[in-house]
Amino acid sequence: MNAVTQEVVALLQKRNETITCAESISGGALTAELVSVPGASHVLNGAIIAYSNQIKINELSVPAALIAEFGVVSEEVALAMAKGAQAKFSASWAVSLTGVAGPGPSHGVEAGTVWLAIVGPGCQEAVKLAISGDRESVRRGAVESAVGVLARILRAQQQ
Repeated sequence: MNAVTQEVVALLQKRNETITCAESISGGALTAELVSVPGASHVLNGAIIAYSNQIKINELSVPAALIAEFGVVSEEVALAMAKGAQAKFSASWAVSLTGVAGPGPSHGVEAGTVWLAIVGPGCQEAVKLAISGDRESVRRGAVESAVGVLARILRAQQQ
């Protein structure tokens, strides 16, 4: 657990808000990062690891046509994953991660390419990342970035 993750959980608790995660590339690491903080049970409604396209479609209501048109590693799909998780788990906030960890490209997308999306009250943001390193470095960088972006958004709304 890191200080930023602790801050995110504390801010959500203070605001009486909840969160969910829709994870592909991170395979549950983002949710594990959140639950490493004591008190996370007060804010985390649930999460889903949607590694396959079929799970993204069936469990997160990502339109198959969206995946076909933009590819699974895209802003559009990341946002659809977050919105689907937010609805499925009735959460105030949802964070999604989709990307290619490597070691090589997948479906024409370079390793290290990650899209993260965050949706919540008055917020809808997607960020494209280019993370260098091996699979674990890419996955860890995706999780750290997601927590960092969420913290930035929550801090900005506090002001």
